[in-house]
Amino acid sequence: MQKNLKTEFCGLKLNSPIVLLSGCVGFGEEYTRIDGFSNADVGAICLKGTTLEPRLGNMPHRVTETPSGMINAIGLQNPGTDMVINDIMPNLDKSETRFIINISGSSVEEYGEITKRFDDTDIDAIEINISCPNVKEGGVAFGNDPDMSYRVVDICRKNTSKAIITKLSPNQTDIAFSAQRCIDAGTDGLAVINTLMGMSIDTNTKKPIIGNNQGGLSGPAIKPIALLKVHQVYQISKHHNVPIIGQGGITTANDAIEFIVAGAATIGIGTALFYNPLVCHKINDGISQYLTDNKLDSIDELVGTLALNNFISSCK
Repeated sequence: MQKNLKTEFCGLKLNSPIVLLSGCVGFGEEYTRIDGFSNADVGAICLKGTTLEPRLGNMPHRVTETPSGMINAIGLQNPGTDMVINDIMPNLDKSETRFIINISGSSVEEYGEITKRFDDTDIDAIEINISCPNVKEGGVAFGNDPDMSYRVVDICRKNTSKAIITKLSPNQTDIAFSAQRCIDAGTDGLAVINTLMGMSIDTNTKKPIIGNNQGGLSGPAIKPIALLKVHQVYQISKHHNVPIIGQGGITTANDAIEFIVAGAATIGIGTALFYNPLVCHKINDGISQYLTDNKLDSIDELVGTLALNNFISSCK
């Protein structure tokens, strides 16, 4: 691992600025079966979204390809908090990377209870999914209502001393205001952005391809939107020293650098893993080369260095 890729996020020392996103790598062991893949290439792994009780998830189809992306509506299928803590976490190789649990609930109280249970474990941090677009209850309402987002983060903050990262939804009017409310409630970091709501239709049956009718759009198709949202949130978060995981369509080192320049301290990789499981090593190499070429000693020197255009518009 290149020396200048080491960084810190919410008090966690990371080997790389890359964070593998929740739902894309299961519970951290799937990709280790692939020859050439190593968890040591990434700074942290967000484990699959976990609820208090087990969930079967949505009816199929759950995933479909779209132009420059994909739509998923898994429905948070998971074995529940107790099984994750008792059966899955003890088998994680914590010598190679950091692990972040992603939690979701259908009530404020459920978020608090899950947080309390993970506070007694050796998990490195807790990511709060308040913005999941493929669950009919809980996620959409919490993520799109800044005051409800505040309540969720607040109860989680009261139930743990671990670092809290709040995953923000792009499906709302003012993401910067929502970020501010989450910061006010005590979040340590922000993940920007979650997927956008989307639909794909089978013209033969005239029905949605996704069994849930709609789902979360991810991949390169959402990258320009994600970049703008990171920039907008950074204008708020930089005043509170709250770092951002920038995510949404990153497939190359140049994509990653764009997000860092826009204000992300780390970058999330998800959909890209589905067609290139070894993409992380390539992105690391590209970032390292960029830092060398620009005579930068660390990623920190690059965060938030976006130089906006100055112009005066006039209507005649």
